[in-house]
Order: sequence, then C-alpha cells, then structure tokens
Amino acid sequence: MNNGSSSFVWNLDREKENIKKHRVDFITASKVFKDPKRKIYKDFRHNAKEHRLFCIGKVGGKILTVRFVYREGKIRIFGAGFWRKDVL
Repeated sequence: MNNGSSSFVWNLDREKENIKKHRVDFITASKVFKDPKRKIYKDFRHNAKEHRLFCIGKVGGKILTVRFVYREGKIRIFGAGFWRKDVL
C-alpha cells in the first residue's frame, strides 16, 4: 500500500494485524516522522538482510514507536504502537 505520499509504503494485511493488536493504523504511524524531536534507533535484535529501525516520537501528545525499514528509497512501515503506562 502506498499512502499517497512517495515516502511511505506498507502491507495492508500487516496494517490490519497491527490495528487489531495495537490499535494504530499506519497513516497515523507515518505522522511520527513529522515530530521534530523524533529519535531513530537501529533494531539490533533482528539479524535480517535489511536493517530494521525504530522511530520514536509523539503523535497527538502520545509517544508512538514505529518499526520500519528503508526499501527502494521509501519508508516501509511494518509495525507501530503507542506506549502504555502499564508497561513502563
């Protein structure tokens, strides 16, 4: 799925799973990249061909973590979730 922007792509089935599990759609997830204070970190837990990354920032006043890779010049989102107080 291309969200209409040339910057972000994702798999619709993966997005549906993410909405069920974390209640976050990937259009909302893409907004984290607009946060001027966002931070991007490498995901060292996965040894894959592609380098997985996390983007952490605020969307709607809440902290959101987005898991993604860079692929063919685009950001491919594959997971996202808001931080919850009960797991901090």
